[in-house]
Amino acid sequence: MDDAVAYVRVSTTDQAREGISLDAQEDRIRAYCRMAGLNLLAVIREEGVSATKLLSDRPSGQKMLSAIATQRARHVVALKLDRLFRDAADALNQTRVWDRAGVVLHLVDMGGQTLNTATALGRMFFTMTAAFAELERNLIAERTQVALAYKKSKLLVYSSTPFGYARNGDALRVEKTEFETIRQVRKWRAHGWSLRRIAGELNRKAIPTKRGRRWHASTVGYILGNSLYQT
Repeated sequence: MDDAVAYVRVSTTDQAREGISLDAQEDRIRAYCRMAGLNLLAVIREEGVSATKLLSDRPSGQKMLSAIATQRARHVVALKLDRLFRDAADALNQTRVWDRAGVVLHLVDMGGQTLNTATALGRMFFTMTAAFAELERNLIAERTQVALAYKKSKLLVYSSTPFGYARNGDALRVEKTEFETIRQVRKWRAHGWSLRRIAGELNRKAIPTKRGRRWHASTVGYILGNSLYQT
């Protein structure tokens, strides 16, 4: 049998939205390995880590890469492309490294089909799949940005209620006391105050944030840069 390592991953969002558990991924991978004649040396589990992080930047991702480099495994198995990669460049760069080392990537479920990079045709399909997956994510992000910009321009609720506003059904209305704080923040900034100094002054005056927390430079910076407050 050829030796393999498997990688399974969930983020908190995945678990809540899709119910893709680590155990469910592992069960399907083990069934695939039995069918494909692969000897599964290890199942490396990554929990609560987003695939927006490069594989090499994830704790268990590093562990898997190290296992491939130091052990005899010549096959990597994952349930789907997005368990391993979200970035097309990362996917192609990493699989190119594996190709040179003689390591084959297996994806168990790609629209109901399996895919591996053992052949030129398999590598071509993997390249196309990674590219189209990134295109889809970018299109979704663009549509989301357009919708967010529209809601902001119409003072419609688009997330949690922002500082300076109160929610009235699906609409936002100005909260006068908080908006006066925003005007003061902008005056301080215009006089050359640093973000940290402004945050410190707001805390000294015991002016709460929307959630009743302390102010930080990043909070002040967000307000000054948000188009919602450019009035």
